[in-house]
This record gives sequence, structure tokens and C-alpha cells, in this order.
Amino acid sequence: MAPVLTTVLLAFRPAADSSESSLFTLENFERVLRDTDVLRWLANSLLVACSTVVVSVVVAAPAGYVLSRGRGKVVGGFSLLLFVLQSLPVITSVIPLFILFSRMGLVDNLLGLTIVYVGSTISVTTWMMAAYFDSIPASLEEAAWVDGLSVFGSFSRIVLRNSYPGILSAAVFAFLLAWNDYLVALVFLHSDAVLNLPVGLQNFFQQNATDWGGVMAVAVIMLLPPCIVFAALHRYFSVGGIGGALAGR
Repeated sequence: MAPVLTTVLLAFRPAADSSESSLFTLENFERVLRDTDVLRWLANSLLVACSTVVVSVVVAAPAGYVLSRGRGKVVGGFSLLLFVLQSLPVITSVIPLFILFSRMGLVDNLLGLTIVYVGSTISVTTWMMAAYFDSIPASLEEAAWVDGLSVFGSFSRIVLRNSYPGILSAAVFAFLLAWNDYLVALVFLHSDAVLNLPVGLQNFFQQNATDWGGVMAVAVIMLLPPCIVFAALHRYFSVGGIGGALAGR
């Protein structure tokens, strides 16, 4: 907690050359909002992170279900492929993707960055979803099949409804990866109009001086969305519907 508290304190501390005499001030935030495009960076970061979450969860949920319930060589090969992809560092694919995306017009483009993040998160989120689906008794689905539901119906009505903590965990993982990444965004984003918060933050580091007040103010702004998301959703991480579903049988 010490680094976080230090960041917050420095963000609200007046600059050394400031005429502000109070212990805490909002002048760093006022200067950042007035002199930089931090709101645009924030919007770009939110757009990319939320898009990554939606695509990752939508793809990982059915893929994880196949890993959890499927059997055979095809599923085994799919599982091995995900393991290999998960083991590869993202940096190993940055240069090949940059060359490919430059030919497709996806460099310096938020869509291209989102595609990279989705590719980076999909293997891990699929494993996370599969692990959670393993904890849901197959007897629930079998009972639904007896009642006339299809495989898709039992998946959407039974499995997904009892998997909110797993879905949220996968969503938070994807969000944080896309939100905090600096290296990939630095490679793929160049124009001021498409910068996100981590890359935009480097504008405060100059050759002869660093605006530490501005840096800390932007850092506090970066902390807010993850904190808000966790505060709003934390109670759902430990609440599942499995017990209630079993009790209702």
C-alpha cells in the first residue's frame, strides 16, 4: 500500500514552484486536464479495455465449456494449443504482428491494439472459465436435458447462470491486462489521437525535467477505474449460484 499512498499524496501536493500554500491541492489535476489530452487518453483506454473484456469473455465462455466437458483428441489438441499460447510471452509476437498489421492498416489504430490484447488474454481466460465450469456438477445439465433443454440451452441457462464469479474473474483479468499494458501500446500507437493512458503518461517525462505532480495525477486517474470496478463487483466474486441450484433440485 505504501507506493499507492505515496502516489496519492504526491498527486495532491502543491508543486515546489507553486504559490499554493495549502497542504493539499487540486492544481496538479487542473493542470493535467487543462494542458493535456488526458480525457482522450482515458476514453481510449476504456474503449480498448472494455472491448477486450467483451470479446475475451464471449469467446472464452464457450471455449472453456468445450475444454471442461469435451473429451477426445480434438479437445486434447485444443487444450495443448492453449497451453502453448499461454506459455509464450507477448513480446515474442509483437514484431511479427506489427509487420502484419502495418500491411493491414491496423497500426496506430485502437482496433489493432484491441486484437492484440484479445489474443493475449483469450488463452488464459479460456482456462479460467474451464476451471470454473469444472466445479459445476454435470448432473445439473443432465437434469436440464431430461427436461428438454438442448446443449446450448443448458449451457446458457444452467452453466452460465451459475458461473458469475468465474466470468467476472476472467473479465477483470482481461480488463487489467488491457488497462495496464504499456509495451504493446507503445509499439502500436503513435498519434496523439489514439494514445492511451500508459503511453500518454510518457509525455510528462522530459529530457531536462519531469513533472512529477502531473505524473502522479495521471497515475491516480489510472487507479480510479480498476478501483471502481472492484468496489462495485467484489461481492459477486464469492457468490455463486451452484448451492442454490443444487438445493432447488
